[in-house]
Amino acid sequence: MKVRDVMTQQVDWVAPTASIAEIARLMKNKDVGSIPICEDKKVIGMITDRDIVLKVIADGLNWESKTAKDIMNSQVITVTADQDVHEAAHLMSEYQIRRLPVVEQGKLVGIVALGDLAIEKIHINEAGDALSDISQGARH
Repeated sequence: MKVRDVMTQQVDWVAPTASIAEIARLMKNKDVGSIPICEDKKVIGMITDRDIVLKVIADGLNWESKTAKDIMNSQVITVTADQDVHEAAHLMSEYQIRRLPVVEQGKLVGIVALGDLAIEKIHINEAGDALSDISQGARH
């Protein structure tokens, strides 16, 4: 089975100049824990709710003056829509991440989350193993 079969196709993203407040509101309104940061639909970073807490709030920084570019993770692991879901599960486990942006020709076309693999009952053992590795902080 391919990533395209389980990915979410409608993905909200923001520009690197987006404010932290704007990103937090988008996360709340869409009930998501991460937002891709894009320039012309090209993924240049990711921000998670955890990034906001640890990189801004816990450090006592002024969240009103921070932008996506200030706290985004620019080391983004992506997959293509044609990759096998086994590969996506392996990448999630290896890099300890729960969501992978899906790109085609360098442009964002979707996102696949660990939950997508489990909810669809696809490779439950792999998804479970990936979640276990992510939760325990194991590195391969």
